Amino acid sequence: MGRSRGGFTTKIHVTVDGLGNPLRLRLTAGQASDIGQAVELVDGFAFDRLIADRGYAAQDFYDWVVEQEMEPVIPPHQRAKGDKAERPYDRWLYRERHLIECFINKIKHFRRVFSRFDKLASRYIGFLFFASSLIWLR
Repeated sequence: MGRSRGGFTTKIHVTVDGLGNPLRLRLTAGQASDIGQAVELVDGFAFDRLIADRGYAAQDFYDWVVEQEMEPVIPPHQRAKGDKAERPYDRWLYRERHLIECFINKIKHFRRVFSRFDKLASRYIGFLFFASSLIWLR
C-alpha cells in the first residue's frame, strides 16, 4: 500500500477495550499519520476515558473527544508549545496503553500477519479480523 525505504508497508490502527480485546481495526499506508484515522477508530463507542499515544495529540481530535464526553488521556506532543505543552493527563491511567502493544504482539504470533504474505490489503485485513476473532475466543 505505502512506500518506504524498505519497500511497500502498511500500518495497522487498532482500538481495544479495557481487557485488550480488539474492537476495531483499520489498515492504511505505512506513511499515513495516525491522527487521520482517529475519529473513525473511536466513533460510535461510548468510553469513559480514551487513552492514546502522542500521535493522537492534535488539538482538533482532543476537542472532539471532550465533546463526546470522554476524558482524554493523551500526553502532549513533544514539539507542542504554549497551552498544548501544559495539557494535563493522568500518567497512571496512561500506563494502560500497553494493552494496545500487547494486542499487536498477540497478532504478530501469526506468521501470516508479521510476514505479510498477502499482496492485497483486503486479504490482509481479512486475516487480521480472523486473528482478532481467535484472540477474542481465548
